[in-house]
Amino acid sequence: MHRLIASWFGTGLILARVRGSHAGSGTVGAALALAMSLALHRWGWAVQAAAAAAAIGLSVWSSRPFAEDEGGDPGWVVVDEAAGTFVATIGLGGIPALAAWAVFRIADIFKTWFPGVAPAEALGGPVGITADDVVAGLYGLAAGWALNLLF
Repeated sequence: MHRLIASWFGTGLILARVRGSHAGSGTVGAALALAMSLALHRWGWAVQAAAAAAAIGLSVWSSRPFAEDEGGDPGWVVVDEAAGTFVATIGLGGIPALAAWAVFRIADIFKTWFPGVAPAEALGGPVGITADDVVAGLYGLAAGWALNLLF
């Protein structure tokens, strides 16, 4: 069960099967989470916030054995990217949600450009695996809401 959730229902394993590398797997997992968040948007921000809270909890729980066994954040563990996506898109749908997701992915990939993201990852273990994506998700959330309010 840990592996199923940690790989975000297998999406973290797709690229290794297709091209032999986990590089980019976080974006694949985050894309599934984006589709899920967009589907939840019709039920309001509280449902999206609950999904974000659940994904954060699942991320810490499911990544624990792999953080310990594989010494860090394995490339196929993408539940943390799903959690960051759900955070980034709380209350958002359409173009603002897509923009929030893009900013989240940029903040997650280029951690040193965004204050707080790299230090969150440095917490280590399952909390560090998850925390950097939550902080990056907050950058996406701010960008998405700024766009939402402008238009």
